[in-house]
Amino acid sequence: MSVFKRLSQVFQQKTNAALNKVEDPTQALDLSYQKMMENLQQVRRSIADVLTSQKRLEAQKAQLQSQYDKLQGQARQALQQGQEDLARTALERAQGVKGQIDALAPQIDQLRTQEESLEDTGRKLQAKLEVFRTQRETMKAQYTAAKASTEAVENLSGLSEHMTDVNMMMDRAQDKITQLQARAAAVGELSDSGVLDSLTMGGTSDDIETQLRAGQTQPSVDYELEAMKAELNAGKAPQAAAEIAAAPAPAEAPVAAPAAAAPAGDTMVIRIAGEGLYRVPTSIKPALDALDSAMDTAIEHNEAKSFSTCTAQLANLIATSGTKLDENEIVKSDLVVPSQDMTIDEAKQLLAAD
Repeated sequence: MSVFKRLSQVFQQKTNAALNKVEDPTQALDLSYQKMMENLQQVRRSIADVLTSQKRLEAQKAQLQSQYDKLQGQARQALQQGQEDLARTALERAQGVKGQIDALAPQIDQLRTQEESLEDTGRKLQAKLEVFRTQRETMKAQYTAAKASTEAVENLSGLSEHMTDVNMMMDRAQDKITQLQARAAAVGELSDSGVLDSLTMGGTSDDIETQLRAGQTQPSVDYELEAMKAELNAGKAPQAAAEIAAAPAPAEAPVAAPAAAAPAGDTMVIRIAGEGLYRVPTSIKPALDALDSAMDTAIEHNEAKSFSTCTAQLANLIATSGTKLDENEIVKSDLVVPSQDMTIDEAKQLLAAD
């Protein structure tokens, strides 16, 4: 079989399948009934046409018969008057008309026969049409009932397209409900275990920190711990500062000894932003580190009050432990710290700029 033939068969199969899918039997019955009605009307028109032709021939025959009778009368009248030649002419014409009348007779009979046949066909078609009309109504009622019954059974059993879509939507809804329930249970479990707290606060996955946060440790604990370290270290700072102050200062330094005159590694210069320079003993570095860590924690958790407390303790530690240098003295600072009146927002801006 050639490719073209195979393609033709495939096309016909697809076409027939599509037509069968969209074909409505009730509409097909109505169309058949309409076609039969059209055929009946055509038969009736044919009967009328045949009858018309028959009547026309009969009228022509009657006219010829009248002409024939007239010629016969004229022939008798001519003989009575002694005009034999005229009588012969009239009879010859009458014979011609007689031939035409005889020729029309079988044609009229044939038309009459056709008319009778068409009338019989019309009567049969009319009877068949009446029977088909009853069958059509019965079949349409049966089809409607069967279709309704099928749809009802399919809807009840869930086989219909509509019910299939509904079932699929219900399945998807159930899946979402199950997923949300599982998520809610998981979130609740994580919340009870404290894992979510550590994730929210940006903590590490360290076991000790997890246990501390599970024990409802607040963010301010980190700050309090660092502040406590600073206070403990600050307690040692005055003693170290006193030792530094007891050391003999050079005569040329009326306020404080320059950094070059101090023993290496014993002191450091700290600049408080906007307030000036201070020379402090290196022994307060642990306290400075503790306060630095506490301020970093306060900035991380946006605790303005804790940050303000840290800056106050820092200023107090530097002022009580060290010596303020002359403003005209040019000394390189080892460390720059925020002033006491610096806000947490200003500190964030400085850190962001850095």
